[in-house]
Amino acid sequence: MDDADYVAALKAMADENRLKIIGLLSQGTLCACDILDHFDFTQPTLSHHMRVLADAGIVTSYKEGKWKHYTLSEDFAAAFFQQTTTLLSSDQRCVCELEPATTKEG
Repeated sequence: MDDADYVAALKAMADENRLKIIGLLSQGTLCACDILDHFDFTQPTLSHHMRVLADAGIVTSYKEGKWKHYTLSEDFAAAFFQQTTTLLSSDQRCVCELEPATTKEG
């Protein structure tokens, strides 16, 4: 996971409803109708939240009948944990010690 993907994931998870959805999906795959039972918003609003989570690579989905089923992406969980661990690792050089990027004028 690169820095841009990490930032996108953090932005997606920064919403209280989406964080609750992640918590629900941590228990296993759920149908959209079952996720909706835990919220006081409409199906289109749920679709928006799920699209944000899917675009960030946090959830995957498949359609069965008229309902979508969602699950947490195993790849995401491992990559996010590793990126977070790297940030918290004390053996990394501080960014203040790195050479500044050169900019091109043009």
